[in-house]
Amino acid sequence: MADLSVSLAGIKSPNPFWLSSGPVTNTYDQMARAFEQGWGGAVWKTIGEPIVNVSSRLGGLDYRGRRLLGLNNIELISDRPIADNLKEVARLKNRYPKHAVVVSLMVEHKAETWRELVRRTEDTGCDGLELNFSCPHGMGERGMGAAIGQDPEITQEITSWAQEYARTPVIVKLTPNITNIQVIGRAAKAGGANALALINTISSFTGVDLETFTPLPAVAGRSSHGGYCGPAVKPIALNLVAEIARDPQIGLPISGIGGIETWRDALEFMLLGCSCIQVQTAVMHWGFRIVEDMIDGLNNFLDERGYKTVRELIGVSVPKVGAWGQLDLSYQVRARVDKTKCIGCQLCYIACLDGGHQAIDLVPDSRIPLFAEERCVGCNLCSLICPVQGCITMQVTKPGRQGNR
Repeated sequence: MADLSVSLAGIKSPNPFWLSSGPVTNTYDQMARAFEQGWGGAVWKTIGEPIVNVSSRLGGLDYRGRRLLGLNNIELISDRPIADNLKEVARLKNRYPKHAVVVSLMVEHKAETWRELVRRTEDTGCDGLELNFSCPHGMGERGMGAAIGQDPEITQEITSWAQEYARTPVIVKLTPNITNIQVIGRAAKAGGANALALINTISSFTGVDLETFTPLPAVAGRSSHGGYCGPAVKPIALNLVAEIARDPQIGLPISGIGGIETWRDALEFMLLGCSCIQVQTAVMHWGFRIVEDMIDGLNNFLDERGYKTVRELIGVSVPKVGAWGQLDLSYQVRARVDKTKCIGCQLCYIACLDGGHQAIDLVPDSRIPLFAEERCVGCNLCSLICPVQGCITMQVTKPGRQGNR
């Protein structure tokens, strides 16, 4: 079997599958169960001055029969005392010395406060620190979380404080609630960050109760914007990861987060530059056991293709990302339909007629659409909405300047 071990800024773990900071990493018992199931590492739920969390704190987005396509939360950092958390971190690391144990931190904008918390946290024997500059709700009103991660000067300053006081690697967790994530990534680099983690959740409401007219989740008739996560945010996360990975001014190891549920999701993040990945919502939905399929799936993929280690694939896709103006405009594809697979639903015809380029015709006395290649622009829409796998495919008709690769 291939070697799945990875290293993030010198933090080693037996596989790239970590748990991100949140409800699933809140206690020793949870983390012990997770490591026994096979998770390679975890970031302890953010600790700082304890707060009081609201009741009714999660909201879900369902879509066409799929439950929890997206999850919104208004839960804040750990509501347990710092000392209790750190005692359990030490116990966990002592029992699982070969697993990556990182602790997420968030405190006020004072150097002495950061110095004290960094010192106390590292006394647990943890492998690293993750600075939470990214929580989009609740903590921002206190001048923490995303309020820091949206300001490059403060990001650099606090990162430099942590780096000055820390003995272990410092990871800065970035917020997606920003215009240009590279600016903050560069600020973290300038402050001495050893690695970056992204993305945290996206500011959101998942809906409004049409009986009470209260946005969700509702707390005594009111609500507040929360953090959105789950499978629906994966495309946004991949884009922001790629932006960080391809910036030559940053050049830091990355831990990828955002909508990861399967080994395929994880591998996509690694191909775009992540040394490891972090999972939260999928575990809240399906439990810790999903890591078993993730490990098996990634192992099988690597073995079938002859890779010796997963590290060979980190960043392989990054050189393939560029500006739109760098794309080859002479490259062309056209839609092809396999008539033996077509069920005659004509969804492709409707989509192309109303939302595409009117390149599909109907034939009298037949349910099978007729594709007009001379009008087809190769937009891919028909192949994306077709309910039958492999029925409509996009075939290369002009390979472009560098050939069909």
